[in-house]
Amino acid sequence: MNTETVELGKETQEYFINMGPQHPSTHGVLRLLLTLDGEIIKKVEPHIGYIHRSIEKMCEHDSYQQIVHLTDRMDYLSCHMNNEAVCLAVEAGLQLEVPERVKVIRTIVSELTRLSSHQLWWGVMGMDLGAITTFLYGFRDREMITDIFEETCGARLTMNYNVPGGVMFDIHPNFQKRTKEFITHFKKKLPEYEELLTGNVIFEERTKDIGYLSKEDAISYGVTGPSGRASGFSCDIRKKHPYSAYDRVEFREVIHTDGDTYARYVVRMDEMRESMHIIEQLIDNIPEGEHKAKTKAVIKLPEGEYYQRIETARGELGVYVISDNKKSPYRVKFRSPGFSNLSALDTMARGCKIADLVAMMSTLDLVIPDIDR
Repeated sequence: MNTETVELGKETQEYFINMGPQHPSTHGVLRLLLTLDGEIIKKVEPHIGYIHRSIEKMCEHDSYQQIVHLTDRMDYLSCHMNNEAVCLAVEAGLQLEVPERVKVIRTIVSELTRLSSHQLWWGVMGMDLGAITTFLYGFRDREMITDIFEETCGARLTMNYNVPGGVMFDIHPNFQKRTKEFITHFKKKLPEYEELLTGNVIFEERTKDIGYLSKEDAISYGVTGPSGRASGFSCDIRKKHPYSAYDRVEFREVIHTDGDTYARYVVRMDEMRESMHIIEQLIDNIPEGEHKAKTKAVIKLPEGEYYQRIETARGELGVYVISDNKKSPYRVKFRSPGFSNLSALDTMARGCKIADLVAMMSTLDLVIPDIDR
């Protein structure tokens, strides 16, 4: 313990507390060791590994088809996108051209996944700050998407739909109809989100000028996704390195420059509108054709190194594969967005209070299995 003399001759005492690993605001088994001076945060030291499952090592003993199914256990709110990243890496290694129908279906499903993730984030962020109603609103609308996914692939959380070469099944006959119904519904509901939380005076006091992260620090720490773009860092993989059908749609990369907790919130709110705009451009223009290209039962990538990046709901997910021309890769490494984003928390939190830390973590939108692979 350290003591120091402050104004009026009073003494303060530096002490340490654990936030987590079982804490509702860490959204998983994350342990933060906080160094405090009263309620003021002097240092945040993340301790991870409580849910580590050795996914990367498991990949060395699985086939490429099986590896796809491990990735939705990482960021389970970006399942379809994680699956797609591995599929794109395998397809690039095989120089396999997937049908145009597959590219459009994957893009629509990815944007529905982004919307579903952001809805959960919005509901949980409000609840973290004491607004229970947001949780009910967010999950009310999110259920419409999970119903579509359940009808499409049979699951609601850890979903598997993408496979190397395409998708497991063609879209359900109701897919387009239900997706358009959701977009019509949610366009009317998103203004309710704004009215309930965005303009709330208490919410603004809890988030504006709190948890500042500069553009330079965002780049230095590798903070991507909405958290990076809220600091002015243009890092949207869908724009920088288009994949699937993102090169055929018009949408805006949402960038703000304030770099605070409120800016990270606003970026995600705006991104939901852009996701709906992307889906609207594609939903009535799904090409005819096969839902899967022909692949061998046993996939062997040519010897070499392969890297694929995609934009998940939390930022850049990178898949690095080293192949020695066997049915299992020699090495697989995932560059997960949550791991890099978490590294900036200490910089953001210093000088703030514990209650501010909860708001910061909410706008980083951490999913702990994405960090503990």
